[in-house]
Amino acid sequence: MKLFNDDCLEIMALLPDNIIDLTVTSPPYDNLRTYNDSLVWGKRVWKPVIEHLYRITADGGVVVWIVGDATIKGSESGTSFKQALHAKECGFRLHDTMIWNKGNFTAVGALQTRYAPVFEYMFVFSKGKPSVFNPIKDRVNKSFGDTYHNSVRQADGSMKDGHGKGVKKIKEYGQRHNIWLMPPENSNSKRCHPAQFPEHIPRDHIITWSDEYDCVLDPFMGSGTTGVSCKNLNRQFIGIEKDKTYFDIAKERIG
Repeated sequence: MKLFNDDCLEIMALLPDNIIDLTVTSPPYDNLRTYNDSLVWGKRVWKPVIEHLYRITADGGVVVWIVGDATIKGSESGTSFKQALHAKECGFRLHDTMIWNKGNFTAVGALQTRYAPVFEYMFVFSKGKPSVFNPIKDRVNKSFGDTYHNSVRQADGSMKDGHGKGVKKIKEYGQRHNIWLMPPENSNSKRCHPAQFPEHIPRDHIITWSDEYDCVLDPFMGSGTTGVSCKNLNRQFIGIEKDKTYFDIAKERIG
């Protein structure tokens, strides 16, 4: 475990090329939080952050970038999309656009003019084809025990029997989809950061995109939730947090 109480741009600039197997991070969302008045944010920060991430990510490595958008004068900022497009410009593949469905309304907004936002994006950037994919299979199959009866639509519009149709038995659990329903961390006894995500988020991404002893980075460590998951799952971890208060919390939690 390597923990740095410093600016992530300063530390990432010192890291060698191609050493990070996986990054799981949630950078600031526009200016929705003040973070003890320590926040310095904008494209002059997130652009070089993404550029550094591409340089230090190993071939086949993955970056999970969890973000949302502010609503300014009635319009969403679209910053999340700009960040995803910049990642592609740097050389990343946009391997998947996943959704974290929080299941309830936690943001601030005028519900008289729009539906309540209950999700955030989990962009999965990859440097080439991901070298690790350990899919989580916990989706309950309603047709457990039946034989497969699926069909696949072809490019010309015709239908073709899916693999194992009429022969292969449906298992009790299927592979998880790319929308994850996970309530946010609302317990006062566990919450120690204004934008703390539940441990299931980094844990499940770490399981999916890395193997034991791989090196995982969080350049916006916050209260250290990604580091806690790395310790529990036997991954190496590099965490960077600029704010001293949150860094001390993370250090205690991970230690």
